[in-house]
Amino acid sequence: MRGSPSCVIVIRRFGLWRLAVGTVGAAAIGTLCAWLVLAPWGQLAAARVVVGLAALSMLALVLSLFRMPSGTLRWSGSDWSFADLAESSATPVVGEVDVAIDLGGFLLLRFASPDERGRRRVRWLAVQRPGLEREWHSFRCAVYSPRPAPGPTDAADLRPH
Repeated sequence: MRGSPSCVIVIRRFGLWRLAVGTVGAAAIGTLCAWLVLAPWGQLAAARVVVGLAALSMLALVLSLFRMPSGTLRWSGSDWSFADLAESSATPVVGEVDVAIDLGGFLLLRFASPDERGRRRVRWLAVQRPGLEREWHSFRCAVYSPRPAPGPTDAADLRPH
């Protein structure tokens, strides 16, 4: 079985991601704040504190999700690598890519790679089609193509010696 050819994309646009995070976050925060305003004042003081803390936590979560790493995602034909443009070294890190959300023109990818201690580090990459129109088809093919099996790839290597 043949895999997809290599491809390289530079991820630096996050408009769709930020719109989705902002919309869902605003709805959640708005609901919590509406409950705080409309709930009876004399009762449920402890519940008010919990809901207020939940609204603040939701705001912190939304703000943290707005930042996505800009970088270069590369498929070599056998391995995925990601180089974060914000890091000074920008050394590519080899890892695995899994699709978490696919909306056609938007992909939320999970990039997992080992860190210095051998533990798995996960980065979430929001990739949108605007700005990547020419590479989009080959990129989607690479994301969904089967990974090459380890071992000999040449027919000559398969013959007994």
